[in-house]
Amino acid sequence: METEILKARIEDTAEISRRTNRPKFLGFLSREEAFFTEKILSKTDVNFAFDGGYSDAERVFLGCFPEYTQEYVFPIMAVTFVYRKTDVLHHRDFLGSLMGLGLKREAVGDILIEEGRAVAFVSDEVAGYITSQLEKVGRTGVKITLGCDSLLPQKDSMTEHSVTVASERLDCVVSALAGVSRSVAGQLISQGLVSINSVVCEKATKTVSDADAVTIRGKGKFIIDGIDGRTRKNRIILKFKKYS
Repeated sequence: METEILKARIEDTAEISRRTNRPKFLGFLSREEAFFTEKILSKTDVNFAFDGGYSDAERVFLGCFPEYTQEYVFPIMAVTFVYRKTDVLHHRDFLGSLMGLGLKREAVGDILIEEGRAVAFVSDEVAGYITSQLEKVGRTGVKITLGCDSLLPQKDSMTEHSVTVASERLDCVVSALAGVSRSVAGQLISQGLVSINSVVCEKATKTVSDADAVTIRGKGKFIIDGIDGRTRKNRIILKFKKYS
């Protein structure tokens, strides 16, 4: 979504919510679009939040809410696809089939895939249409149901690693995790390419803690598994898990 168009849509969403005193939504947004949105709305008194249907979602809805709102409810629905385990389907297969129905990209959020099953998060306005119209993904027949009655697909595995860092500052940690210099790490952070627990962080001085999820665009996602102990040279031992 082009920046000026997105900016106008963000402002319209906020204004409609304020004028009608009712929730108003815009989505699904990419991480970069959500970061841009947050920068704009954080300078206002708009009551807003993001949700992608599950924790740590990549693509998220923007919701603007009246000041009195205590519970944020988003118009997001999970759609489950079941197919033969011998068939191998990828993200592009599902996205292509959904776009083939004439859906807009903003109506489709994350698509999580495992052997024989996938769960897509979509706008609830199109969920019923998907279940009634889509019979195949690529050449593979699929059974589609609304909702997700079991655990979400866990397609990612993690490997354990250990490095040493000078401090718990974000730029030091990103440098170690991504295998880049500290100056390059600082650039990644300032460009909004680094997130902590799904929230973009532009502060190189931010302190990273145990259990934090650090995502570096183009480099991967990491879970901090321990910041304890020091080497003889007084460097901090950083243990982490990397999604592969």
